[in-house]
Amino acid sequence: MKRFFCSALFLSLCILINAQILDPLKWSFNVKETGENEQELVFTAKLDKGWHLYGQHIPENGPSSTTFTFSEIKGAELVGKVTPTREPIHKYDPNFEMELTWFENEISFIQKIKVTDPVFTITGDVNYMLCNDKNCLPPTSESFTFTGKRAQTTKSKTATPAIAETSEETTKTTEKADIKDTTTSPIDTSDVTNTVILKQNTDNDLWTPVIEELNAYEGNESHNSSSLFWIFLTGFGGGLLALVTPCVWPMIPMTVSFFLKRNKDRRKSIRAAMTYGLSIIVIYVLLGLIITILFGASALNDMATNAVFNIIFFALLVLFAVSFFGAFELTLPASWTTKLDSKADSTSGILSIFFMAFTLTLVSFSCTGPIIGTLLVEAASSGSITAPAIGMTGFAVALAIPFSLFAIFPSWLQSMPKSGGWLNSVKVVLGFLELALALKFLSVADLAYGWRILDREVFVSLWIVIFMLLGVYLLGKLKLPHDSDLKHISTPRLFLAIISFSFAVYMLPGLWGAPLKAISAFTPPLRTQDFNLYDQEVHAKYEDYDAGMAYAKEKGKPVMIDFSGYGCVNCRKMEAAVWSDPSVKSIIDNDYVLITLMVDDKTPLKEPIKVTENGKQRTLKTIGDKWSYLQRHKFGANAQPFYVLLDNEGEPLAGSYSYNENVPKYVQFLKSGLKSYKEKE
Repeated sequence: MKRFFCSALFLSLCILINAQILDPLKWSFNVKETGENEQELVFTAKLDKGWHLYGQHIPENGPSSTTFTFSEIKGAELVGKVTPTREPIHKYDPNFEMELTWFENEISFIQKIKVTDPVFTITGDVNYMLCNDKNCLPPTSESFTFTGKRAQTTKSKTATPAIAETSEETTKTTEKADIKDTTTSPIDTSDVTNTVILKQNTDNDLWTPVIEELNAYEGNESHNSSSLFWIFLTGFGGGLLALVTPCVWPMIPMTVSFFLKRNKDRRKSIRAAMTYGLSIIVIYVLLGLIITILFGASALNDMATNAVFNIIFFALLVLFAVSFFGAFELTLPASWTTKLDSKADSTSGILSIFFMAFTLTLVSFSCTGPIIGTLLVEAASSGSITAPAIGMTGFAVALAIPFSLFAIFPSWLQSMPKSGGWLNSVKVVLGFLELALALKFLSVADLAYGWRILDREVFVSLWIVIFMLLGVYLLGKLKLPHDSDLKHISTPRLFLAIISFSFAVYMLPGLWGAPLKAISAFTPPLRTQDFNLYDQEVHAKYEDYDAGMAYAKEKGKPVMIDFSGYGCVNCRKMEAAVWSDPSVKSIIDNDYVLITLMVDDKTPLKEPIKVTENGKQRTLKTIGDKWSYLQRHKFGANAQPFYVLLDNEGEPLAGSYSYNENVPKYVQFLKSGLKSYKEKE
C-alpha cells in the first residue's frame, strides 16, 4: 500500500518539457502507376501525436489551409484537383473561434495526372499550417519535384541549395527512394534553380543565429512549468473553498475525534489521521490520472473546447447553482456510502482508513463536484498530460491539511467555528460563483454556433448583475431558503460584500470597451462588442526587420522584435493585458524601436527565397514565410508570441519572453534590455 501511495504521488508530479524548435510533420512524395498514360502523385504527411494539419478548405480569417501549388509541369497534364484519401475531422477551434477541418496521424493526398510525353517533370510547393492543443506553428511550405516516364514510377527529387552569403550559388541534389515494383528514372538536371540571396548588412550579419547567446541569459520564461504551477495553486484554492462547505466542514471534528477515540495511543491516532489525509490526496490524484489515461490530454482538451460539451457543462453548473440556492438537494445514492461504510468497518489497518477517505469523497460530492469539474476542465485546456493530476493534487492537499493538523493538535478542535447557518451562506455564495462560471462555458458554445446572444457587453452585464446580487445577499438584504435569520452583519461578510460590489463597479467600464484585464480570459472577445471606445493600443514602428534595424541604428536605440500572427490569440491577449499597461506602453513607445513581424502574412515576396534548413530545401514565398524562417534560424523558436530584445548589431540584450500576462515581469524584461544596451555603449 505504501508503494501504491508513493507511485501515485510520483506520477502526479511528473512534468513534460517541450523543446522550443518543433518539427512534427514529415512529408514524402511518391508516384503511383495506375495505367499506361495515367499516374498518381501521392503526397503523404506523417504527423507526431497530438498535432493536426489543417484541411484544404478553411474559412476566411482562419488558419492557413493546406494548398498545393504546381509551378512547372512538363510532359504531363493534371487531371482534376488534389484530394485527400479520407474525410477530414470537423471540430470547433476556440483559438480561431470557428468550425475547422484538419487531419491527424497520417494522411495522403492524391493528384491524378495524364502523361503526354515519354518523360515528365512536375515541381511545386505544398503550403500548410500545424497546431496542437497548446500552440500553433507559423505557416510553412515544402517543395516537391516529381519525375518519371510513361508506365514507370519514380519518387521526387529534392533540391537543397543553401543561402549564399556574398554571391549567388546554384546547387541541386537528388534523393533516391525505394518504391515497391517501380524503378527510379534518371533526373534531368538541365534546369537550373537560381538561389535568391537574403540581403545582409555589409558591416554585420543581422541574420546570424544567436541561439546560444539567447539561452545564455538567465530567466527565459518557461510557460509550461509556470502553467502547471498555477494549475496547482488553482486546485489548492478550490480545495480551500470546498473545505468550508457544509459537506466537508462538519466532517473534520467528527473524523479527527473518531481517530483519537479509536486509538488510546495518541501517536497511533495521529498516524491514522495523517494516513487518512494522505488517502484523500491519493484518491483525488488517482482520479486525475485515470481521467488522463482514459481520455488523454488531447481528448480532454478537445472535450473542454467542444461546443456541445460546453453547453452540457453550462447546464450542469446552473443545476448545481440552483441546488446551492436551496431549491433542492443533490446527493449520490445512499447505497454507495453505506457499502463503503461497511467495507471500512469490516477491514482494518490502512485499507480501512482508505475506505473511510473514499466515503468522505462520496459524501462531499454535492459540494465538491462542481469545483472539481471546473478544475478538471480548466486543467485539460492547458494541453499538458499531467495537468489534471497536478490540479487534483493541489485540491486534495488543501482538503487533507486540516485532518492532519487537528490530529496533531486536537485542542484546536475546541476553537473551530461550529456548524450553523454560516455554512449555508457559503453554499449560496458558491451558487453565485457557479452561475458566473457557467456563463463562461455558454460563451464558448455561443461563439461556436454564432448565435450572438452572449456578446461581450451582454456577458459583462450579466456578471455585473450577479456580483451585485451577491453583495446584496452578503449584506442580508436577500434571503433564500434554508438561510438563518441574520441579526447583524459580521466583519467577514461586510468585507466580502465590499469586494463583490467593487468587482461589479470595476466591470462597468467594460460596457464601453475597457479591456478588463483581470477577467480577459473569461469574457468573449472585444471584437464581439458593438460599442467600443478603447483606443490605448501599442503600434509597431516597423513591420520589416531590416528596415527597422537600420532605423534603430540611425537613432541609437535598442530593438524589440515581436514575432506575432494575425491568427495568434495569445498575442492579442498580451497586447490587451500587458502592452496596454501605461508602464509597459511608455517603455516600448519611448525607449525601443518596436518591430512586429507577422509570421502568417500572406503578402507575396517580390522574389521567392531558397533556403536550406535541417537538410531540407524550403522556398520562402510570402512575407510571413520570411519572418517565420528568421525566428527559427536566428532565435531557435517557432511559437508565438515571442519577444526578443536586440542591440543595433542583432545581438540579444536579455533572455526571450513568451506568453505570460505578468506586467511586472514584462517591465523587468524590458528594463533588463535597456540596462544591457547602456552597458554596451
